[in-house]
Amino acid sequence: MILPKLVFTDIDGVWTDGGMYYTAQGDAMKRFSVSDGWGVSFLRRNGIETAIITGENTPIVTERAKKLKIEMCHIGISDKKRKAEEICGKLGISLSETAFIGDDINDLPLLRAVGFSGSPCNAPSYVKSRVHYVTTAPGGYGAFRDFAEKILSAHGLLEKTIESYL
Repeated sequence: MILPKLVFTDIDGVWTDGGMYYTAQGDAMKRFSVSDGWGVSFLRRNGIETAIITGENTPIVTERAKKLKIEMCHIGISDKKRKAEEICGKLGISLSETAFIGDDINDLPLLRAVGFSGSPCNAPSYVKSRVHYVTTAPGGYGAFRDFAEKILSAHGLLEKTIESYL
């Protein structure tokens, strides 16, 4: 497994449970797990940034990215692979030097192009069968953190990261 220079992530179905919540007034809401924010922090402590690429076009995602200080937040993206290639071009890296976690059919082109791919355990079987790693945590319940910890653990960096908090 590669140590990625950048980790791409989808949101709905990875950072959320994929549900759509609405108030009586019609306002949309999403539930995020604090656990996934720790995954972002763990990666950042090891010099690896996170980039969000999601098809959903909502300010809720932008607000979550701001809270976690994720500067690369791209919402309303229909072609995630093309957007990832554009980002990599600006950074001077290739897709093979990145990782991506996604959960559905529209994520497959990017999942197949990156150096290390993952999906939550509750993703469809046709997605799980095409990735390098399937998380033990379902989407919305720490799947991104699980993916981040898998990357760090494979390179002997997880224990060092944990120790940095002690």
